[in-house]
Amino acid sequence: MIKITRAVYQSGVEIKLHFSDGSFGVMDFHEVLAQKTSLTNALGDTVFFQRFFLELGALCWPNGLEFSGRSLYKKLEAKGKLVKPAA
Repeated sequence: MIKITRAVYQSGVEIKLHFSDGSFGVMDFHEVLAQKTSLTNALGDTVFFQRFFLELGALCWPNGLEFSGRSLYKKLEAKGKLVKPAA
């Protein structure tokens, strides 16, 4: 099971995510903000966006929004933005 082990704010709505298999990538949350739901609207506030935390390997915000490590891993991989460790 892929988990997020570390998350570091970059800028705007980007967070660098480190995963349990040693890979990492910078996730851009613009697509999430575009969904305009009651949970994602809060991320438009830069101060609130930076209040993310990790819980059981998932990326979470205080309003209850959370993303599993696996889902973010797959999104980064699909976009070619996942850097995997050398074998």
